[in-house]
Amino acid sequence: MSDRHLFGMVFLPFAFGHFLQCLLRNVNATLAPQLLAALALTPGQLGLLTSIYFFTFALVQLPVGMALDRWGPARVQWPMLLLAMLAALGFAGGQQFSQLLAARALLGFGLGGCFMAALKAFSLWVEPARLPSMQGYLVAVGGMGAASATLPVSWLLHYAGWRGVFIGLALLVLAGALLLRWRAPQLAVNRAAPASSAALRLVWGDAGFRQVLRLLLLPHMVYFGVQGLWLGRWLSDAGRYTEAQVGYLLYLSMAAIILGAIGVGQLTQWAARRGVAMLRIAACGVALFLLVQLAMLCQWVPAFPVLVVLFTLTGTATGMDYTILAQSMPASLSARAVTLLNLLIFLGAFAVQAGFGLVVALWAPDAQQQLPAQAYQAGFALLIVLQLPGLWRYLCPQRSGRMGLRPATSLSTPR
Repeated sequence: MSDRHLFGMVFLPFAFGHFLQCLLRNVNATLAPQLLAALALTPGQLGLLTSIYFFTFALVQLPVGMALDRWGPARVQWPMLLLAMLAALGFAGGQQFSQLLAARALLGFGLGGCFMAALKAFSLWVEPARLPSMQGYLVAVGGMGAASATLPVSWLLHYAGWRGVFIGLALLVLAGALLLRWRAPQLAVNRAAPASSAALRLVWGDAGFRQVLRLLLLPHMVYFGVQGLWLGRWLSDAGRYTEAQVGYLLYLSMAAIILGAIGVGQLTQWAARRGVAMLRIAACGVALFLLVQLAMLCQWVPAFPVLVVLFTLTGTATGMDYTILAQSMPASLSARAVTLLNLLIFLGAFAVQAGFGLVVALWAPDAQQQLPAQAYQAGFALLIVLQLPGLWRYLCPQRSGRMGLRPATSLSTPR
């Protein structure tokens, strides 16, 4: 397949789906003030309304992975985008919290296959040597989607309101479904595709897989959970920034994902050429990510603009878990390993986003319905405490071994 056909028939349709998924995943961070005002939501309800997307997104991962192997990415993805379009329309017309919650949950179902479908398509039609760079570009496109959920959405709010924004998003999702239906190459049905759970048990018991989980799973959960909602509320409540300022800073922070994704991809290739273990690079990224969160605890408001950008920039290092598993696991297990990882990440992001809302809700809002800085300091402190043990166990494996942690057998190739 020529480069022109590869871009027009493979990269563009599937990357656009990932763009939409990241846009809709993060849009509530911008819409939060309107949703709070229109529906009189509590912080806990806002956290649940946004995080339910992660929960249903996670639930669909394993079925989608099996369907992708059997029917191919295009046949699976475009009907799911039609479901997401209906969910966006339902959210636009929702009048009660329960209706919006159901629509947001359905949205997670419909968009749950976008990233995996793109990876599957790349594995089918892209040369193996070009896969790491293609994945980096895919994540960068996702960063563009996350950035589009900030200033562009904030600008549209002045003309269409939050309901009109969701109607427009529904039309974009419909366009993505049609693009996949008419442009993406179709595969014959693979009726012999394996659907056994034995492979998942094998992946779960692999020592390399468990090592990646210990180091990167919790930071990845925190990255997705905080980025998609609470960064904006932190700027508004703890930093007292205006809505316009919050929109601009969120735009900068989401745009940083693009630079971070490309930078991590280049760093990964550099490390591979020099024999540096990718997990070591990932550990450095996690350490920087935790340092940024520690700085956020200090409540020095002038540093907030820099910290919010550094949060998403350093947080992109948590995405190295996909690359490490894809390159280290046996070919027969790599897809299932990444699918299982995705399931755990999004279940965890649901818990982080909803749980953070419950923590900050322990403090009463002021007359402007803004929470005190101490509420966010408590939330970030709890997240840091949860992430530290994984980094400690990687940096000090001998001490972890003396505490009775026995290594499992590994199917993965050391990296």
